[in-house]
Amino acid sequence: MSDVRVIIQRDSEREERVVTTGTTAADLFAGERSIIAARVAGELKDLAYELSDGDEVEGVEISSEDGLNILRHSTAHVMAQAVQELFPEAKLGIGPPVKDGFYYDFDVERPFTPEDLKAIEKKMQEIQKRGQKFARRVVTDEAAREELADEPYKLELIGLKGSASSDDGADVEVGAGELTIYDNLDAKTGELCWKDLCRGPHLPSTRLIPAFKLMRNAAAYWRGSEKNPMLQRIYGTAWPSKDELKQYLDFLAEAEKRDHRKLGSELDLFSIPEQIGSGLAVFHPKGGIIRRVMEDYSRKRHEEAGYEFVYTPHATKGKLFETSGHLDWYADGMYPPMQLDEGVDYYLKPMNCPMHNLIFDARGRSYRELPLRLFEFGTVYRYEKSGVVHGLTRARGFTQDDAHIYCTREQMSEELDKLLTFVLELLRDYGLTDFYLELSTKDPEKFVGSDEAWEEATETLRQVAEKQGLPLVPDPGGAAFYGPKISVQAKDAIGRTWQMSTIQLDFNLPERFDLEYTAADGTKQRPVMIHRALFGSIERFFAVLLEHYAGAFPTWLAPVQAIAIPIGDAHVEYLQKWAAAAKAKGLRVEVDSSSDRMQKKIRNAQKQKVPFMVIAGDEDMGHNTVSFRYRDGSQENGIPFDEAIAKIAKVVEERAQV
Repeated sequence: MSDVRVIIQRDSEREERVVTTGTTAADLFAGERSIIAARVAGELKDLAYELSDGDEVEGVEISSEDGLNILRHSTAHVMAQAVQELFPEAKLGIGPPVKDGFYYDFDVERPFTPEDLKAIEKKMQEIQKRGQKFARRVVTDEAAREELADEPYKLELIGLKGSASSDDGADVEVGAGELTIYDNLDAKTGELCWKDLCRGPHLPSTRLIPAFKLMRNAAAYWRGSEKNPMLQRIYGTAWPSKDELKQYLDFLAEAEKRDHRKLGSELDLFSIPEQIGSGLAVFHPKGGIIRRVMEDYSRKRHEEAGYEFVYTPHATKGKLFETSGHLDWYADGMYPPMQLDEGVDYYLKPMNCPMHNLIFDARGRSYRELPLRLFEFGTVYRYEKSGVVHGLTRARGFTQDDAHIYCTREQMSEELDKLLTFVLELLRDYGLTDFYLELSTKDPEKFVGSDEAWEEATETLRQVAEKQGLPLVPDPGGAAFYGPKISVQAKDAIGRTWQMSTIQLDFNLPERFDLEYTAADGTKQRPVMIHRALFGSIERFFAVLLEHYAGAFPTWLAPVQAIAIPIGDAHVEYLQKWAAAAKAKGLRVEVDSSSDRMQKKIRNAQKQKVPFMVIAGDEDMGHNTVSFRYRDGSQENGIPFDEAIAKIAKVVEERAQV
């Protein structure tokens, strides 16, 4: 037995150790139950990996991002084994880990039922308790095809070796190098129980899966293409402990209560009629009030910040998007063309920026006009696949609060600094306060312009972002084709992260549109262009706020700010006078003069999440007062008539929550 020298990496500490040939990563971390895999020279390995001389080894904890992916992918294998034990005819698709869980696709004779999922979960628990070992085995392409001859989807994946994509999860099965199959072996006899084509790594044993649950099933096209067969997908989740699983399920229950689609229906705010089409929403009167207030406040703040308002059409000749590059880089996200004017292609616009460039270029521009800040509530249309359309958060038609700023190179840094501060302040006004920033950099396969321009733009954005004192997270390759961007990521009331505003620095579109201004020395210069959507889209921001507040909007945004509830019929006229006085002050007030009992009126107002219930009876009428009842059930009595209106108006002015 010869000696093998390895280096164990723990955070910033390095420990050199001498071990014998045949020592595994599991031996290296013996007794450390939280370590479920190893990273060797940057590559993830099973704990069964035999160490080589000079290896640098780092333990992978189950609670780390890589550890969670390994746990969840291992659980996906257990689920697939359970499915094939219960449904022997099932053909295997792909089973990757995803955010907070995993899925696996199956070709089966009929869709899975809720009862099927219960049976599959029970079978998974049996497999977990058996403690089957995950064993990696290298195979040739020919041997893999022979072993998996009855699995047509696996045979297709073998043919993808070297070109598998992460978009459809195929890269968890095959990579650019050797093919591997993972065997599930009986812990006592070593007998083969099940196998699957997979790159790994996996947990050492099914017994090390601490907690899991199957969530739901859905139809899904094989590898995400409508041209392929429809398979059945089962989603599940797995966590390092039962407590963490319970916390996650509790979080999902709370998120379900806040689902903007559910609240939108319950509160009569918006709908997405089938007769209009998927991803195309209509706002009802109450939702229209919230949206109008959001837009009006945004307009006011933009006017104060020196923006000028423009309007552009919804459709344009295709030539405009050839100039901008969208037809080269974004055609899949656009609606098909309409042929008009003797065969000329017209497109519904997916972006507003090309039209704003035409406004800039409509006449000569002087350096004295810069920065020129153009702003529009511009409705755009993007063709999203039906499987990803989701209420207002992923729509096919939506309105961006879109701004494009044209400035000189010298003004660029200061303008970006002001802009990011403006964006964050406005988001805070709407009640979002917990932010971090993301810097998206060039996709080396999908960009226009020079490397030098990209480097300058990226570094400028980095410096501007760092001045805000917020965490800055890199997003390599995540930029649009024309320039890098900063994204403002905001956390909502239950800790979910939403991408809000984006700020993109662009040296390329001004070049493509040949935009110029006259400099102080009389020369023609190229402006820098900054793209900025503050809400992202009105619809999506509406949905985020709806879920953030669980429908209980602060008074300034609430469609009904106060509802007057008379104790009896004799008090209706008194409260109607109060409501009229409140409306004269600009408040949105209703009087419930229905025949319902008072307690039912209160329940109805609570269901509608109205901030103020204004109640009056004989005593209030006698003293010219009203009583407040709040959403949490607390009450404030004997408030003078005019003072009650002033109190509500003050809460509206301060944009406070009650």
